[in-house]
Amino acid sequence: MNITKENIDALNAVVKIDITQDDYQGKVTEILQDYRKKANIPGFRKGHVPMSLVKKQYEKPVLIDEVNKLLQDSLSKFLVEEKLDILGNPLPKMKEDFSWDADQFTFEFELGLSPEFEVNLKPKKAIIQYKIVADKKMLDEQVANIQERYGKMTSQKEVIENANVTGTFLNEEKEIEKKSTFKLDVIKGKSNQKKFLGAKSGEVIALKTKGLFNDDHLLETHLGVSHEDAHGLNIEVQFTLEETSTTEPAKLDQELYDKLFGKDTVKTKKDFLARLKEDAEKQFEQQADQQLLNSVTESLIENTKFDLPAEFLQKWLAVGGEKQMTDEEAAQEYNRSEKGLRYQLIEGKISKENNLQVTFEELKEFAKGFIKSQMAQFGNANPEEKELDEIADRILGNQDEVKRLSEQLMSQKLLNFYKENVKLKVKEVSYDDFVKEVYK
Repeated sequence: MNITKENIDALNAVVKIDITQDDYQGKVTEILQDYRKKANIPGFRKGHVPMSLVKKQYEKPVLIDEVNKLLQDSLSKFLVEEKLDILGNPLPKMKEDFSWDADQFTFEFELGLSPEFEVNLKPKKAIIQYKIVADKKMLDEQVANIQERYGKMTSQKEVIENANVTGTFLNEEKEIEKKSTFKLDVIKGKSNQKKFLGAKSGEVIALKTKGLFNDDHLLETHLGVSHEDAHGLNIEVQFTLEETSTTEPAKLDQELYDKLFGKDTVKTKKDFLARLKEDAEKQFEQQADQQLLNSVTESLIENTKFDLPAEFLQKWLAVGGEKQMTDEEAAQEYNRSEKGLRYQLIEGKISKENNLQVTFEELKEFAKGFIKSQMAQFGNANPEEKELDEIADRILGNQDEVKRLSEQLMSQKLLNFYKENVKLKVKEVSYDDFVKEVYK
């Protein structure tokens, strides 16, 4: 057997594999002899079938099978030994004059080679790293929501200002029948609110959905329509009032603080507000980190220049999946996935050069931390180490979970690396301003 590689250019190569009869004949003969011992052919005793008959029936498929095995094994070994970093999989080049009746065979495979490049971690324009702060407006809203949630409810005979109302929205054409509870102040406009004021249990209120709520997305919650339908929905609905109540806001006292944070953890309003601010900003960190990761990814793709073997990759996409594509479909798929492929190569290079890898020990500790936070939500804040180990072992016995957690941990490692090595500019914003800037 002889294997050679010819470089077409920096990104494409062809591997040529010559297989002679000496490479496969011994194994083919061995298999045919085994077939002869086991063959059960009418007119011949078992084990006494003429080899000529066995060859006539089985030699060609056995030869094809063994040559293909030899071909795949030798190609895989060659790629490893030559340390070839390829994209996709080798593609066989079809030869019009190929015949399995020959004694020796020549096979050729096209390779798409991974490009050489340097990663630019220091673009001229610094990347914004958002620090989301809980401003006074947000804290005031949170305090009001908490006081409302823990307040004392009192039933009312009729709807009054700032009341809570419960009832059912109906519209036969759109198949809407949804029971809902909401505070009257989410209703938009004085004319709409006026329709509710003074209404008693059992009364039916006719309403237009256009401009009904302060936020159109509330149509999803209270009418049960889809996100798509909620935008621009303009129909009439009947609201049958079932009950109404008012809420006396809870006092900001030790009883409330203990309910929220545990006995004597928070003792003053100042500490209460500080705790709300800390908890809110901790929740915002995840959103800010995800935004940073997205921004760094875009910057790396934009500022790290290299070519790809596009023609090869489109050809591989056309034939390499479960369902074959046309050339046009493969080109479209390549255009959709090119950015993702570029980032995979960039991320792989960064990980390799900076030894960013996930060990099993790290993965297990990461899983245990995730389990511990989940258990804390259900009241078990201090689980035993043995229990955590047992649950982690069960989770890591599932390959899908291993893949999911490994990806999360690697993202965390990359994020920490980017925070230390990428040119960043910290910008403090309120949550409202963050949403406006990022999701505008």
